[in-house]
Amino acid sequence: MEMESEIERGAQSKQNLISENNGGLGCCGWILVIISAFFSILIFPISVFISIKIVKEYERAVIFRLGRITDRKAKGPGIFFIIPCTDSFVKVDLRTISFDIPPQEILTKDSVTISVDGVVYFRVNDPVASVANVSSADYSTRLLAQTTLRNVLGTKNLSEVLSDREGISQSMQMTLDEATDSWGIKVERVEIKDVKLPKQLQRAMAAEAEAAREARAKVIAAEGEMNASRALKEASLVISESPSALQLRYLQTLNTIAAEKNSTIIFPLPMDVISHFMKK
Repeated sequence: MEMESEIERGAQSKQNLISENNGGLGCCGWILVIISAFFSILIFPISVFISIKIVKEYERAVIFRLGRITDRKAKGPGIFFIIPCTDSFVKVDLRTISFDIPPQEILTKDSVTISVDGVVYFRVNDPVASVANVSSADYSTRLLAQTTLRNVLGTKNLSEVLSDREGISQSMQMTLDEATDSWGIKVERVEIKDVKLPKQLQRAMAAEAEAAREARAKVIAAEGEMNASRALKEASLVISESPSALQLRYLQTLNTIAAEKNSTIIFPLPMDVISHFMKK
């Protein structure tokens, strides 16, 4: 139901300035059209070059007859005819147009001033509405994109702006598409290009990140020392249960030292002998 209501509302808004065509050209208007057509027939070889118009595949022509739009559907692509003196037309490009949003100074929800720029991709979806309902669809879309960028980012925190760019882009696209629907514009894509932070804030965030990394490093080192002390405790308990295990450990240490430093001579002494001298 909501989708149908939005479609109906969009169709009504597109016909705001076009719906008045039901009155026709009037008696005087038809007289002028007939006279113009008659003179075109009289000077046929010359009027052919004035009456025949060509639009390309990606273009459409909106024809005005005595200031009124002749048809709610634009002409083209290919050849079409107009009546000299009474008819005029406006070409509309249907290709996708992209433009950069200039950097905007924005105050976020948490009172941080940032500079944000972006890019918008749009195309003309309804040529008649883009000509009849707005004076300059391209320029109006550019201004609306700048305002929408400030309004959307003004409701976000700095962390949301830095981490949720995709969500912000989708929100801007929906807002722009809804606002430009009556202009015959279809906004296809909106992207946030760059977010520039103040130098002081960059230094503060870098210091915060460095402090967090140092804290994590200290926690990891403490956990490693704790695990090492527990392993030594368990090893000492195992060695204390068997006195010969300590002698084997001596021999293993001698073997390791002899492999690395052949000029070093070590004489192991029992710990009981050393403790006897220490008591004296």
